Amino acid sequence: MTRECAVLLPGVCAALADPRQPGLDDTCLEKLLDWFRSLTWFDSTAELLQDNPCLTELITSVLALPDPSPSILSFTLQLAGILASSESRFQLLQQEKLLGRLFGREGPRGSAAWEDASVRSAWVKGVHSMVHHQPALHFLCSTGGMDVIFTMQGDPSLFVASAASQLLVHILTFSLESEISKALGAKECEWPACAQMIVKHIAESLQSGSASHIEQSLKLLSSLFGSSFGSCCAAWTEVLWSDIAKQIESFLQEETVQAQPVLANLLLNVARSPVFCGAEGSFWALVTSALEHLTPVQAGPLAVGLLKLCKCPQDVRIQALTVLLQPMDCILRAASQPLEYAGLLDESVSDPVTVESLLSSKTSCAGLLCQTLTHLEKLLSLEHLRVDLPCVSLLRSLMTILQFCNGFLSPASPLGSTISRNLINCFRVQKSALDVLAALSEKKDCNTLIGSLFDVLLAYLHSPNTSPTVLKKTFQATSKWLVHLQELSCSNSQWQQTEKILEDVFLVLQKRLCSPCWEVRDSSLEFLTAMVKCLRDQEEFRQRLLSSEVLRLTENLLEDPESYVRASAVTAVGHLAFITCFAPESPVIGNLCNKENTVAKLQEILSTDSEGFPRRAVISIFTTWLREGCTGQLEDTEQFVSRVIQTVEHDLDWEVRLGGLELVEVFCSQTICQLSQCPYAPVSSAVTSSTPQNELLQVFCRAKLFGFLFRSLCDCDKPVGQRACDVLIGLRGHFYPVSTLENPQEIEDSPAGRGIAWLQRTLRQGSLAQHFPTDGGDGVDFQDPESMMLALGAIDLLELHDELNKSSDHVEESPQSLLQDILATVGTIEDNEVDCY
Repeated sequence: MTRECAVLLPGVCAALADPRQPGLDDTCLEKLLDWFRSLTWFDSTAELLQDNPCLTELITSVLALPDPSPSILSFTLQLAGILASSESRFQLLQQEKLLGRLFGREGPRGSAAWEDASVRSAWVKGVHSMVHHQPALHFLCSTGGMDVIFTMQGDPSLFVASAASQLLVHILTFSLESEISKALGAKECEWPACAQMIVKHIAESLQSGSASHIEQSLKLLSSLFGSSFGSCCAAWTEVLWSDIAKQIESFLQEETVQAQPVLANLLLNVARSPVFCGAEGSFWALVTSALEHLTPVQAGPLAVGLLKLCKCPQDVRIQALTVLLQPMDCILRAASQPLEYAGLLDESVSDPVTVESLLSSKTSCAGLLCQTLTHLEKLLSLEHLRVDLPCVSLLRSLMTILQFCNGFLSPASPLGSTISRNLINCFRVQKSALDVLAALSEKKDCNTLIGSLFDVLLAYLHSPNTSPTVLKKTFQATSKWLVHLQELSCSNSQWQQTEKILEDVFLVLQKRLCSPCWEVRDSSLEFLTAMVKCLRDQEEFRQRLLSSEVLRLTENLLEDPESYVRASAVTAVGHLAFITCFAPESPVIGNLCNKENTVAKLQEILSTDSEGFPRRAVISIFTTWLREGCTGQLEDTEQFVSRVIQTVEHDLDWEVRLGGLELVEVFCSQTICQLSQCPYAPVSSAVTSSTPQNELLQVFCRAKLFGFLFRSLCDCDKPVGQRACDVLIGLRGHFYPVSTLENPQEIEDSPAGRGIAWLQRTLRQGSLAQHFPTDGGDGVDFQDPESMMLALGAIDLLELHDELNKSSDHVEESPQSLLQDILATVGTIEDNEVDCY
């Protein structure tokens, strides 16, 4: 603790204990507690209490109050717990007889204050902070604290109940970890006293017949096995599980027990424990039983969790996958004639009638399918799935669901008719099914259904009943499958099918680009951009694009009344330019196919559009073009960058200015590479007449980079200043080896040096950009190579970097400032001594 804080602390403690003072803001009290946590975290000595007796005086004064406010009592409970977290400070507080009056029988847990949930929560938090040594554990057990925590598991406040459960996990784990390690056998194990109380409480609750007590204990066990306990207390884990396994098994058989979802979570957490990694033992038999007896909704999370485990036995893994595929199997069978298609599964884990009844119910059908589809999407995203998914049948089932949802399929069975009625226009299921459909595009064995699949996708793209959100998902799935189709047509010459699908896609895209709904126009442009990114090198795609109306419609949308659409149109036009403007065989018809017109149009948007989104899109596209080398020879690129940054530096949107700095960074790195004559880098004829260093400085000065960068250092939005500083440090690293930086004292006598000194002082003051002279002020010429070389060498950019990277509240949120604010709030110091945020 600093001397300044030690001086302020007694006044703060006195104010906190004074009932006449106004109550402090809870945020201030939390910050104060955070400060004490940081003070005690690495220091276990009693010096904090010995050097600051005002802390124990605060606790004593609050305990002496006849009716302390809940906020001050809560603060005191948590503060005492934090202070008592080390054994030496615990003993000191015990000598003062304070801990018993806070956490013992004579404390607030028997008073009217206990009715306030914040006081109960603070008691739990205080105990949690304190129990990090054996004396605290013994104190808690001997003063009846364990029974209080057991009761709090069922507290009406969910925050208190959750904190109590976490505390029990901590106590059990700590009490076992702190025991001297010894070989433990399942039958001869003796739990330490405190742990024994918890284990006995769990066993009694599980056998109590009380639904609430059973659920509380199952949640506690689930938290316990999901914590570090399962890995660091392996022998105890095995013993604990052997004590409760029979009871858990009985719950799975009893239909009356309402805690099945908690059971599924418990089994999954136990399965993750290293103790149960092997294929042997009764545990996996219990997991198999759970997959059979839990409802499909309850078993789904358990199944997908098991499939993610590395060491789950293969037969259990197959059973888990079967659970997830059952609803999809039911859909497929319900939609087919009896012998038309096989389902996904040869046999079910549980009774198929259960799944059929859930899908037949309007209330449960969508919920079950959305959960199942979400789980399947997670599995498809895994790099190594240790079971084989029946991808073809799964794809057919997804197509069936989508056709049920839009009414395009006439089911062949009564069950299918019922499911179809339940799913018609169900947006939730449509979106989930399309997500899985997109994920399946990565699989290579679905080629036989690709024609039928595009029929389904195009039906959604054409249908006026498709909602904007579902349409967006359909576009995303379509773009992924188009990439798959392109790979397929390259390998097996299915040109005709590909051309027909592309033709249909462009026809529907033209229609959607003219939609009266702005979300649809926006999604259509995003889809176009995604296609161009992936397929721009494919000849049939390029031809189909150029022969459609898409280019003209996209250009029109640059003037759309909705700013999101204009931004998406900018991005689409920017990527279309790789086909229409920058490719060697680019067409030469139409405005969009003309490079100069395209650049001019986007520059006009950058300088005149009233909304930030389109301007951000333009600067992002310009940076993309620069990275891809599309802006021409160095002289052309220099002029292009100069024009852009002169527009950008006056933009009111900080993200546009930040984008300008990214453009500058790319330009600098490319120019350095070019003029340093990197292998294979083309060098302009105009740059061979002088040394690369001089030429580089001249290029950067002509492009007016330095004025932009130095002004950006003083930008009122910190990310802009930070990025500008990073770019300048990078440039200095190129122009100056570390040992050859200029000495500011030596250069200050020259006219240029005086300007640089003024610049250094200005930057240190952190002046806002609008106060930064635009004409170079005080003799700084930002376009003079010699001056800029001096500036890079003399200005302490690393010091500026440190300042810019400091949190903006590094002064205001210091402990000293916090203590001053508290004292100011209670009116004990002058106003001018306060840090005003």
